[in-house]
Amino acid sequence: MSVLSSLARRHTTLSEREVEHLHHLVADWQLLADLNFADLLLFGSLRDREAYVVLAQVRPYPAQTLYQEDMVGHVIEASDRDRVRVAFAEERIVREGDPEWRQGTPIREEAIPVRFRGRIVAVVSAEQNLAAARTPSQLELSYLQAAGELEQMIVEGTFPFPTNEEREISPRVGDGFLRLDETGVIVYASPNAVSAYRRLGVTANLIGEHLGKLDFDETETLDALRRARPVEDEIDASGAWVYRRFLPIVHGGEASGAIGILRDVTELRHRDRMLLLQDATIREIHHRVKNNLQTVASLLRMQGRRMSSTEAKAALEESVRRISSIALVHETLSQDSHEHVDFDRVAHRVVQMVQEGFAMPERPMRFRVEGSAGDLPSEIATPMALIVAELIQNAVEHAVGTDGRMVAVTLEMARTPSLVRLAVSDDGAGLPPGFTLDKGANLGLQIVRTLVESELKGEISIANADPGTRVEIAMPLERARPSAP
Repeated sequence: MSVLSSLARRHTTLSEREVEHLHHLVADWQLLADLNFADLLLFGSLRDREAYVVLAQVRPYPAQTLYQEDMVGHVIEASDRDRVRVAFAEERIVREGDPEWRQGTPIREEAIPVRFRGRIVAVVSAEQNLAAARTPSQLELSYLQAAGELEQMIVEGTFPFPTNEEREISPRVGDGFLRLDETGVIVYASPNAVSAYRRLGVTANLIGEHLGKLDFDETETLDALRRARPVEDEIDASGAWVYRRFLPIVHGGEASGAIGILRDVTELRHRDRMLLLQDATIREIHHRVKNNLQTVASLLRMQGRRMSSTEAKAALEESVRRISSIALVHETLSQDSHEHVDFDRVAHRVVQMVQEGFAMPERPMRFRVEGSAGDLPSEIATPMALIVAELIQNAVEHAVGTDGRMVAVTLEMARTPSLVRLAVSDDGAGLPPGFTLDKGANLGLQIVRTLVESELKGEISIANADPGTRVEIAMPLERARPSAP
């Protein structure tokens, strides 16, 4: 639950739909703060007395803020906020009165009632620092005019526009500002807006031009604005990208113009393309590594067929399985755009590979995989795949009883925020008397122990499970880094 929702539920009588409307307002009100050069506080009326709780706060950019502290959650008596009280009572914007002085700073306050479905649900206080005031430029006058129009829309309940989409880009007013009249003619363009269109190849003077005559198809944009609907799009031309957001100005249910916020996103899009190219290159590298490993495995298989020594053949087969386990991780990485691996899928394929390599009628085996390790970084997934292969293979080789009955081999996986746990168990013959990892471990278990303790900084244990054997491994998700010399 958001802070706004929590405060509204605790202190006010606002319904869920009314709180949702306030969420939409807060999602868009940075624009209003910047246009007004003012701090904005959102006041909700307390349910049990004449006082207000600050539900949300936003500071202007780049204007100087009045509040160094966070005001959200503060309860303020109605007698200390007379304009807010009048705005709640009279359902109108309250601007009249002399500036207030707070700690030696003159402040102009506007109280803007927020209407939703015919009811005033909150009041926005816009507070401007007059100590930094000066004769406003044409740019600042255009900002203030647009702010006044948005404030009136808040009172009428036509702003904010409801949306459930999260924006990838949130342009600021200073990035570029346009003002359109009701016909789509540009009546004001800030210097940054002019520069953005110049990068798109538009050399005409923007002011006085119709938006639809600037070398781009604006049919959908103009149609949406006539219908009082906001528009977001992105134009690319002449090697440049410009993101645009248009908000219709609505009075009495009719669109009377629009404001546009522009941002040059050329560098951002170039970085996106470079990242896509980098991702494709990394996937291709993993694909080639996988192919090379599979080639090495094929060569070892061919060499094994030429061997007459049973021990040599077995050693080559073990090497093939180890190489194939590593190749599985690279194959998974070659199919994804990030350096994380769905280890559950890798584990199932490793178990299947070992099962197929050891399938023999005279020693029936049953394999089962339980739990989940989730997505893991490739630097952890690669040694873990080899660990799983070695432990499953070791269980297959040593768990078969003398009576020829079916033996079950189980791989269990679990994950906590800081650890990954693996366990391989069987119900076979168990460990020989006096067995420890320090003495008696075969090459496979020695490889596993080295990977767990040295590579992954984890812990390993092996014991009889009555019946059978159980190997347990715990590995931190963030491997310990060696200390600096």
